[in-house]
Amino acid sequence: MLSSRKDSFTLQVLQIADAFLVYVAFWVAGFIRQLILMRFDGSLGSNETHEMLWVLYIAVPFTPLILEHFGFYERIRRKPAMQSVVQLIKGLVAVGLLIGLFSVFAKQTDARRLILVIGVGMAFVFLLLRDRMSMQYFKERIKKGIGRENVIIAGHPQEIERLEEELGEETLSEWNLVHRFDLAGGTVEELYQILKVESVSRVVFATKNCAFEKVGAAVEACELQGVEAWISASFVRSQIARPVFDAIGAKPMLVLRSTPELSWELMVKNVMDKVLSASLLILTLPLWLFAYIGIRMASPGAPVMFSQMRAGKYGKPFQMWKFRTMVANAEELLLKTKEEHGNQMDGPVFKLDRDPRIFSFGALLRRLSIDELPQLLNVFVGDMSLVGPRPLPLYEVEAFSEISHRRRLSVKPGITCEWQVGGRNRITSFEDWVEMDLRYIDNWSLWLDLQIILKTIPAVLFAKGAR
Repeated sequence: MLSSRKDSFTLQVLQIADAFLVYVAFWVAGFIRQLILMRFDGSLGSNETHEMLWVLYIAVPFTPLILEHFGFYERIRRKPAMQSVVQLIKGLVAVGLLIGLFSVFAKQTDARRLILVIGVGMAFVFLLLRDRMSMQYFKERIKKGIGRENVIIAGHPQEIERLEEELGEETLSEWNLVHRFDLAGGTVEELYQILKVESVSRVVFATKNCAFEKVGAAVEACELQGVEAWISASFVRSQIARPVFDAIGAKPMLVLRSTPELSWELMVKNVMDKVLSASLLILTLPLWLFAYIGIRMASPGAPVMFSQMRAGKYGKPFQMWKFRTMVANAEELLLKTKEEHGNQMDGPVFKLDRDPRIFSFGALLRRLSIDELPQLLNVFVGDMSLVGPRPLPLYEVEAFSEISHRRRLSVKPGITCEWQVGGRNRITSFEDWVEMDLRYIDNWSLWLDLQIILKTIPAVLFAKGAR
């Protein structure tokens, strides 16, 4: 969410304050633990929080970042208490999962569970109190007219009216709207004079029905006085893409992006892919041995691995690996299988529950999802992710009937996805499958990935949907 420099500064101050409150919460938890132990054994002991500083190194910096993702710092002046409570619960659960993952993979066993539980509880209380107190503080300032920005909205009168409706009362209440300037009928010199007289800090341009040359001259007038110029991007119609401003060299650019933005979450996703895939490769080695021996016995002389060129991010081909579960000449028998047994999936993708090309041990591997394990190598080298739309063979991608279907190629393909854990036996329409993938892309977050991973575990253990 874009904000003024003042709002950005306010956000940073609140995040620093929240990081400090998390730090205090865990130290207070240490003292409470001391009191509880004294109650039972009579000795005060020492505050052992310093022995688990690694928890603070994770919780203190990451809590504000994760809370920002869940929208905790949005609408800080007008937000219902229940919304803050829900956002805090989600954020602290995510922090808890992060601490848990680190303790498992880094083998940190010195965490005092009582301090963790009390610390998270105290952090919840402190952060909620800070949120409510700061909201009340901002509301009082707005009522008294303190801190309101002097703002001009410039553009065609009808566009100004429409923009005000879209912004809503909540946003407008934070402004002192000093002028609605008709940029179509007025002159840039008139706007320049208003800027001098009214001490304006921001001009918002509604530019849909105004000549770009005039808008450019008006922006220069703002630039000469050091006034922020905010240009509404309503002149571009987009149903999915989110407009943001960036620059190429010295040239400002309006960017319409319909994929997840580059952020700390994507960085964490990439790190998780590397760490978890490497860990799972080691932990599942007995299953690899089981699959190797079983395939060799069930299909002597044929390769153990099956590889196929699949479409990766933006359609870039890569070689995907699986344990072989079909007869050696399965690819050659594909057309014949389609003719004799049909296709359960509408569209370019082939799917058949009882595919005759699958040998008996291969069916077992599929039912237990062991055949997918070699894709961990694809994840580790960066061709795939743990979570993402399933990669399709190149010939199926080339057969897409709708251009919009290719948007599922705008992110890395994954081993598991919403379709994989919830609907692969129910869904027989490729359109529905694509809809699930696009919904994942449009709503992507690290939290959504964690949810899908958690759903994948029981789906694999109970062979849910695997055929």
